[in-house]
Amino acid sequence: MDPILLARAQFGANITFHILFPTITIALGWLLLFFKLRFLRTRDEKWMDAYRLWVKVFALSFALGVVSGITMSFQFGTNWPGFMETVGNIAGPLLAYEVLTAFFLEATFLAIMLFGRERVGERIHTIATVLVAFGTTMSAFWILVLNSWMQTPAGFEMRDGVAHATDWGAIIFNPSMPYRLSHMLLASGLTVAFLVAGISAWQWLRGQRTPAVAAALRTGVWLGVVLAPAQAVLGDLHGLNTFEHQPAKVAAIEGVWQTERGAPLLLFAIPDEEARTNHAEIGIPKLASLILTHELDGEIRGLDEFKGEHPPVAPVFWSFRIMVGIGLLMIVLSAYAAWRLRRGGELPRWTARALVAMSFSGWVATVAGWYVAEIGRQPWLVHGVLRTADAASEVPAAMIGTTFVLYLLLYALLIGAYVSVVFHLAKKAGSPDAAPVARPEPAHA
Repeated sequence: MDPILLARAQFGANITFHILFPTITIALGWLLLFFKLRFLRTRDEKWMDAYRLWVKVFALSFALGVVSGITMSFQFGTNWPGFMETVGNIAGPLLAYEVLTAFFLEATFLAIMLFGRERVGERIHTIATVLVAFGTTMSAFWILVLNSWMQTPAGFEMRDGVAHATDWGAIIFNPSMPYRLSHMLLASGLTVAFLVAGISAWQWLRGQRTPAVAAALRTGVWLGVVLAPAQAVLGDLHGLNTFEHQPAKVAAIEGVWQTERGAPLLLFAIPDEEARTNHAEIGIPKLASLILTHELDGEIRGLDEFKGEHPPVAPVFWSFRIMVGIGLLMIVLSAYAAWRLRRGGELPRWTARALVAMSFSGWVATVAGWYVAEIGRQPWLVHGVLRTADAASEVPAAMIGTTFVLYLLLYALLIGAYVSVVFHLAKKAGSPDAAPVARPEPAHA
């Protein structure tokens, strides 16, 4: 196989595995702070019981995120030396800022969150929770700054084939950064909302109907109610930004091969890159143009305008629809579950089972969204500046393929172990005999 394709697949596998865990820790840190503040206000132990369970999940997620992040960073040198050679003057400082302002903060105060409450007191323990939550967000900020700059580079000049910063403000606040950062933060919030709601629903179905389970279930559901529609609105704004700066990516998302006005929104199609057309199209007339241009006859540039410079269509087309489909399911399920809880009654068992099934749906949606962003940037590593092929190393295909297979096997094992441990922690967190039965409280409680 082509060594460049193998190197791309290997890095894709690494980033797919790595992104799962920051997606949880970014928002879970703030949810832990919410649990802690609710406890301090009410002195109700159910909030600390919820905190004790989910801080363990946070620590587990943080550990796997660190390990996979280190493995991923090695590939900059082994498989993609041209990246740092060309844009290292910009990427290097941004990665260093992430370590200095975020990673050290999380790693230092996480131990206090886990083990220090009895030793340092409530005030210091709460401050540690604040700092860890802040650190996770700062980590997301710097990583999204770099990724956004790779999508919409600004504030630099090329000298002898090397990028040099001319305006760090323009680099950091590049055209797509606010949208990408906000989109990722909301994605993390939704991932955590459905993880907490799903695991709590699983506990509830097992008979672990403790006050802590009821509080966590209610919190996850209502967090989904708030964030899922907000993500839909922000996603539309993000799409408009991408339409302006990366029209080839949008053409792949929409499956538009020839420039056209009044383009339909394709609900289903089978893109055929060889024939440069779609098969079995099912669409809503003119809706894609209306969404992207706010005009029924608005023009969308087709992929034929970007021959040799547009991404592979099928993975971008389908990843986008998977992401949107899961988002719509989140809106509907969280709204229905919240309505039932607001009435003060128990969730129907089918609803609880649906929440359990959606426990890790945030992972699927986030990965699909990242595929849209990263595959959709091809053939560029830094859009308009550095092609992916020009940054690749000369490592033989056989060596890349061997390590790729080993990575896949290891990651499958670790993901299985992670999910098993999360359910094991939830199972240990309570039992039918450990606490009185409690229904999820009404929303006004």
